[in-house]
Amino acid sequence: MKSSWKVVVLWMLPALLIGFFLWQGAFSSSAMDTGRNTASTRMSYGRFLEYLDSGRVTSVDLYEGGRTAIVEGIDPEPVLGSQVQHWRVDLPSSAPELITKLKESNISFASHPMRNDGAIWGLLGNLVFPILLIAGLFFLFRRSNNIPGGPGQAMNFGKSRARFMMEAKTGIKFDDVAGIEEAKEELQEVVTFLKQPERFSAVGARIPKGVLLVGPPGTGKTLLAKAIAGEAGVPFFSISGSEFVEMFVGVGASRVRDLFKKAKENAPCLVFIDEIDAVGRMRGTGIGGGNDEREQTLNQLLTEMDGFEGNTGIIIIAATNRPDVLDSALMRPGRFDRQVTVDAPDIKGRLDILKVHARNKKLSDEVSLEAIARRTPGFTGADLANLLNEAAILTARRRKEAITMPEIDDAVDRVVAGMEGTPLVDSKSKRLIAYHEIGHAIVGTLLKDHDPVQKVTLIPRGQARGLTWFTPNEEQGLTSRSQLKARITAALGGRAAEEIIFGDAEVTTGAGGDLQQVAGMARQMVTRLGMSDLGPLSLESQSGSEVFLGRDLMNRSDYSEEIASRVDGQVRAIVGKCYEDAKQIMRDHRSVIDRLVDLLVEKETIDGEEFRQIVAEYTVVPEKEEYVPQSAT
Repeated sequence: MKSSWKVVVLWMLPALLIGFFLWQGAFSSSAMDTGRNTASTRMSYGRFLEYLDSGRVTSVDLYEGGRTAIVEGIDPEPVLGSQVQHWRVDLPSSAPELITKLKESNISFASHPMRNDGAIWGLLGNLVFPILLIAGLFFLFRRSNNIPGGPGQAMNFGKSRARFMMEAKTGIKFDDVAGIEEAKEELQEVVTFLKQPERFSAVGARIPKGVLLVGPPGTGKTLLAKAIAGEAGVPFFSISGSEFVEMFVGVGASRVRDLFKKAKENAPCLVFIDEIDAVGRMRGTGIGGGNDEREQTLNQLLTEMDGFEGNTGIIIIAATNRPDVLDSALMRPGRFDRQVTVDAPDIKGRLDILKVHARNKKLSDEVSLEAIARRTPGFTGADLANLLNEAAILTARRRKEAITMPEIDDAVDRVVAGMEGTPLVDSKSKRLIAYHEIGHAIVGTLLKDHDPVQKVTLIPRGQARGLTWFTPNEEQGLTSRSQLKARITAALGGRAAEEIIFGDAEVTTGAGGDLQQVAGMARQMVTRLGMSDLGPLSLESQSGSEVFLGRDLMNRSDYSEEIASRVDGQVRAIVGKCYEDAKQIMRDHRSVIDRLVDLLVEKETIDGEEFRQIVAEYTVVPEKEEYVPQSAT
């Protein structure tokens, strides 16, 4: 209703203005029509003189300073009514003898003074439009005061946009954060510094100036900052790195100064800067359109954190998933004294995270959070929260009262591989894809150093027409050469099955993604991990030289052309050997492969345990170690 009322007002204003000016013109044109000004016919000045000389004029009224006269006289030939008529005569400006002639003829005349109504209304008319314009601009400026960046805030560009809370009530405590215990311990010390500084100052310890949270997206960096705000009980400022930088030069630096000025007024306090890489990126060489405004903002931030004046009682907490692009001056002690790594959780951490997110979910008794944690290696806290939410959505869609394991399994597949597609109908394509997926699974099952098969399916998901799932049983940060070769061999199992079963001419494009993965792993073995005949050499750096981040302008190769040729040869040798091993496994186990393909075409999905039982009927399945978490013992 409010918006429609405003539209009506906006449409009425121009109409009122137009009507006002038309009325003003009509009023000014009729201003002289007073008293006897009722003449409806006009008379020329020459005829007026003729009537005057012939004695037919009885009286004359002069208006508008003698420019117009209303003449009363006798019409010798009246058309209607009486002979006494009134005429309007426009008098020339140069006719001074008219008054004399009227006196000589003993004709009564009167001169009426000019009225000032026209001038007054003309002045008011000239003032109406500027007044309305000023009032409209005032209304717009007042309305835009509540809009960030609006015209009403034109003078507030340099003000900080940080959200301020005297006591941050985020509703999140450290108890609500799970799976990252080491990071929690580091940050709990910061909270203790703020609450009980005397415990540390007694032994000469000083409060840290900055804490940098580093980790992949979704691991809980912002959640930790919310927990710190909820636990500390001190004033809390929160802002994003992108809110400092604007298109106007000097605005970012001004906002940094204003932020720290407000923080000093409320010290001790916490300042949280999310995605600090937006403003703290490494200062560049100016090549490729360097942003001087961003660099000025970074310089001001460096000065405020640890400059000539410094700050007291202000702790800066920043979060980023790109620590490699941050400026080295920002990372030194005295600015960000602590760098806390918030990494993807292990199986115990995932189990704790699942317990937190399962508090408000209705789970069936058959659901095992430990089994979900074991099946989701590499999942972050955000991934696990999304997993349980997808399972709850599927439960509601299927009209069940509680979440069961089928919903959990489908949710894992959906999160990892994408939405389920239409099942295959064409028998030829379906059988070819079945051989491809069984090729991956049989190689992964028969190689001792490969992860066990979790399931094989022909149900399309995302861009994949079929999928083979492998679940690692052991959580470890190191990978051996035999494990890498086993992964390359299993990845080539699909192409090997196509070639052995259908022949070289029937090989399809289905292994395109597998070959890219294989090439990457083999090249890393040669150039970075020293797992080839070239010896224990690292020939490529972990990150490329990026000139836009202030690195070297000229990109140079880390090795000669001769070594490059040998690297290519070693990559081909590793991949060729693994491919031959995969094809040999296909030849040696053709009978079990055919049986598994028939079963997969019929059922569309084979569980990992059932798969291993069928393979064990034909050959010996290598024993693979199982990892049991401490919380499950």
